[in-house]
Amino acid sequence: MPNLKLILLAGVALTLPAGAAAAQTQPAPTQPPAQPARPAGTEEAPAALEEVVVQSRATDIRTSIDSTSYSLKDDLQAQTGTLADALRNVPSVDVDPQGNVSLRGDGNVTILVDGRPSGVFSGESRAQAVLSLPADQYSRIEVMTNPSAAYSPEGSGGVINLISKPNAAKAGAVSTGSVRANVGGGGRWNLGLNGSTTRGDLTLSGDVGTRHDLARQTFDRVREQLNPVTGDLISTTHQTQDVDGDSDVHFGRLNAEYRLTEQVQLTGEIRGNLIDTGGRGLEVYDTTDAAGAPVSLYTRDGGFGFEGDNLGATARILRRFGGEQGHDWTTELRVDRNRGHFSMDSAYDYDLPVAPAAFETIDNRNRLILTGFSSAYVRPMPDAGKLRTGYELEIRDSAFDNAASRGPSPDALVPDPFVTNRFEVFQQVHAGYITYERPWGDLSAQFGLRLEYADVEMNQVTTDILTSQHYFRAYPTLHVSYQLTEAELVRGSYSRRIQRPVPFLLNPFTSYQDPLNLRSGNPDLEPQETDAFELMWQKRAGQTFYQATAYYRDTQKAFTEVATDIGGGVLLTRPENLGSRRDYGVEVVANGKLHETLRYNASLNLFRQEIDAAGIPGGQDRSGTVITGRATLNWQPTPEDFVQLSGLYQGDQLLAQGEREAGGMLNLGYRRKLSETLAFQLTVRDLLDDFGDVTTYDTPTFTDRTERTFGGRAWYVGLTYSFGGGPRRQQDPQFDFSAPQTGG
Repeated sequence: MPNLKLILLAGVALTLPAGAAAAQTQPAPTQPPAQPARPAGTEEAPAALEEVVVQSRATDIRTSIDSTSYSLKDDLQAQTGTLADALRNVPSVDVDPQGNVSLRGDGNVTILVDGRPSGVFSGESRAQAVLSLPADQYSRIEVMTNPSAAYSPEGSGGVINLISKPNAAKAGAVSTGSVRANVGGGGRWNLGLNGSTTRGDLTLSGDVGTRHDLARQTFDRVREQLNPVTGDLISTTHQTQDVDGDSDVHFGRLNAEYRLTEQVQLTGEIRGNLIDTGGRGLEVYDTTDAAGAPVSLYTRDGGFGFEGDNLGATARILRRFGGEQGHDWTTELRVDRNRGHFSMDSAYDYDLPVAPAAFETIDNRNRLILTGFSSAYVRPMPDAGKLRTGYELEIRDSAFDNAASRGPSPDALVPDPFVTNRFEVFQQVHAGYITYERPWGDLSAQFGLRLEYADVEMNQVTTDILTSQHYFRAYPTLHVSYQLTEAELVRGSYSRRIQRPVPFLLNPFTSYQDPLNLRSGNPDLEPQETDAFELMWQKRAGQTFYQATAYYRDTQKAFTEVATDIGGGVLLTRPENLGSRRDYGVEVVANGKLHETLRYNASLNLFRQEIDAAGIPGGQDRSGTVITGRATLNWQPTPEDFVQLSGLYQGDQLLAQGEREAGGMLNLGYRRKLSETLAFQLTVRDLLDDFGDVTTYDTPTFTDRTERTFGGRAWYVGLTYSFGGGPRRQQDPQFDFSAPQTGG
């Protein structure tokens, strides 16, 4: 890296005694006293200057100059389901049946927990975690499609921040909490406990829980090989699969806050998750020639398993200065270790042509150690302004071991060197940022700049190939808000964002999936960069809330998956950089009352995608219009009864060689208040039992259509018991992740 770049970054780091990003809020026309800062993504205390709060029985919506957050309090699916169930009910967010998360059609999304990176949502096993971890450990979901410079620009689609349930606190000794127990069809069940206690200046809080779920899937694929010159059919392969398994998840979190003095507060947290999924799958492969005559027929019967664990710890110190509210310095160190292990033992039975049975073992492991240091300084400025500066260091140490062995019997397996390898990636990102915001009458503005230097070292251990990437980037942001009337405002924003390839996408070695499908990474895959623009109008009146956002994203070197026929009907899939991709559209969110006892929440996202696939084999420039949406009806016929019906639809996603389409889901829930401390709940997820997806490829050499359906229908009945209580002491805003309690 040139010395000038080192000097620039060092200068920013030295002048900014900071780092843990502070979430940005909208100054209002008035100028009440500035509020204390908070780490990135945490929820601030309600204040006229800072936030708009819209409360309804269905969901509390809180907005700031760069984010919108949604309460999970009355989302019945979130009370008994997984994180995927909760995210699917949030505007702008889609989760496909395989656990891949996207924001407005962009799957490059950063998921934070309480404003900070999380190992379990950063590695190769993120989709499995989204599908498995319970949602009831979180109180809110914050969506930032155009975050400020105080946040990492990682994630071209934006940031989803999962906000943990708040710590209760009261002057004097108090303990509060709840116990949740649910049982469901097919042997499903879940159990959870959360609580907190305060003794003087010390507050302890935590969550612990376990859940047992089912893992079922059907898979149907038809692949045609074509003559690349004439387009004539050469052969057709049909692959079917039935998977039946289960999943066990255990999680825990313990948080301690200690007020050392009026100016100094200490926080420590330890956390962990364990995921254990296993089952069996039967696959049938049959191939016919151009005339439809059978060529081959065989089956693969296998048992599979996935084991994942995440352990993490955080230490934080907050230092306030003088009596000036909102003038403080926060320093934090966090470490997460995430491990995943997928294994599968298979037996092949060949009917055509007849051949002896064969056996196979797949053993893939990954490990991620995520270390972060941050230090953030916040200072009120004249004219109700606010300055935030920071320094952040993030280190990701990743390793991947892929192995496959084959032989004539389970006791005579030989490693296959073609798909057995070890790959290591060491990535460091140094960042310094600064933001400044202030109001000018009805106009408020926030300016931000972030400078980052990334150093990525890759080691393909098996082949002894070392490669690296080094780059320095500047990421400016701008957010402007104008109050039209007391009830209406408009906002505009711009940000530049980056999506670095996750480590396993850089591994050039081939990994084995099944006899017809191989995958590899691409060490030449470059980061994609996005310029994002938004213009938003918002209106609120009592418990009614409307929001409309027009947006445009221009992405250079966008990631896409490219499949290549390497012979014998086998496809090798690897990531490539597109020339560019453009997304532009309008998203509408509405929340209101249809009747005194009936409320609705709805959102609709209509956008157009355009991709430039120049240079992609078998690819072509493509464009299409996509519609996604969700709606919820909440009926409360009596003070004790609450009924919820929700549905969602996820539109298509364009690929360089085809498209991926999802579908819809319908959910039902009922809650009965039995007493002040006890509630009964019934939920049904995927009422129609038809949630799935379809992926198609269409190239000059092959076509491929894969349809997956998931045994998603699940019902639960259960009880929630709440204990403790009494008035709470208002926590310091930087540690209060709870929603404000307002009228209605």
